[in-house]
Amino acid sequence: MAGSIIPSVSSALSSVLPQNPTREKTKVLAFDAFPIFDPRPVFALAEELYPGKGQELSNIWRIKQFDYQWLRVLSDQYRDFWTVTKDALIFACKTVKVEWSEEKSAKLMNAWLNMKTWPDVRPALLTAKETGIQLVFLSNMTEKMLRTNIKNNDLDELFSHVISTDAIHSYKPDPKAYRLAMDQLKLKKSEIGFVAFAGWDAAGAKSFGYPTFWINRQQQEMEELGVAPDWTGHNLEELVSYIKSRD
Repeated sequence: MAGSIIPSVSSALSSVLPQNPTREKTKVLAFDAFPIFDPRPVFALAEELYPGKGQELSNIWRIKQFDYQWLRVLSDQYRDFWTVTKDALIFACKTVKVEWSEEKSAKLMNAWLNMKTWPDVRPALLTAKETGIQLVFLSNMTEKMLRTNIKNNDLDELFSHVISTDAIHSYKPDPKAYRLAMDQLKLKKSEIGFVAFAGWDAAGAKSFGYPTFWINRQQQEMEELGVAPDWTGHNLEELVSYIKSRD
């Protein structure tokens, strides 16, 4: 009996432990947008504009925002991040039965262009930069959205590349979306560390083959997708300390 249990336990553990952790020096950190920019004020604004309905609206908005990305790619009806975000907002308003207006829509959409960084971001990025690590974005957001938020937060000098999956009319976790960083930077997978905000993105990057670091700011459970990131922590300062100690 014991002999039949041990192999199954080993197999289960192998499905969640980090796969093939790299020992190569990290040359680049490629960030999703949200380990850097805090989206919470966007949804707080929804409650301000729709008192008592904002939380419900925000939950539906978030879900549909990502549903529409993947559904459009799968159906070969691509629309960029800005467009699907607005479509998702319209759907959410209809679902919770609140008034949709151009004025309120514009305020909510413009909030995506005026996100602030999380408090730990700037010192951590400066430390990473001082160690010689190149910093880039690899995000589903449009390049305009990314560059506007970069400019508004005075991060222009820290990021060398702004890579949007809009360039290939697809979204992460499409492997072609992750490959954009390799193609533009002319580096191997093992030299690019991907920094995820969402568990599904961490799983996608790890499945693609990047050394993957999950900034789990929301303290979510790991996705059941058969892979695990190489490292998980709560903020960028922890990540930079880890990379410095490892490299």
